Amino acid sequence: MLYPVTVTVFAAAAVLALLAGFYAWRDRLIDDRLLLVAAILELALVVQAVAALVNVRDVAGDGAEKATFAAYALTLPLIPPAVAFLAIKEKTRWSMGVIVAGALAIAIMTGRLQQIWNLGG
Repeated sequence: MLYPVTVTVFAAAAVLALLAGFYAWRDRLIDDRLLLVAAILELALVVQAVAALVNVRDVAGDGAEKATFAAYALTLPLIPPAVAFLAIKEKTRWSMGVIVAGALAIAIMTGRLQQIWNLGG
C-alpha cells in the first residue's frame, strides 16, 4: 500500500479529532473549517481505497486476510460523510464527540490495514 497515503490519513484523522475535541471543549457546532478537514480526510481515504483495491492480490495470507483488507478499504471512506451528517443533524456538544470517535476509528482501521499489508512484506 502507499505509505505516504497512510501517513496522510493518520495526520488528517488526528487533525480532525483534535479540532473536533477543541470544538467540544468550547461547545461549538460544526462549521466549514471542520468540514474542510473532513473533506481532505475523505479524499485521502478514497485514494487509499483505490490503491488498496488495486493491490489486494498482493496481500499475504489466506482469503480471510484479503477479505478483511478489502472490507476495511471499502468501509473507511464511508465514515467521514456519516459522522459529518450526524454532526450537522445533532445540535449539541456530543456531535463533536461523534466526529472524534469517527476520526479515531479511521486511524485504528488504517493502522490495521497497514498491519495486514505488512504481513506480506
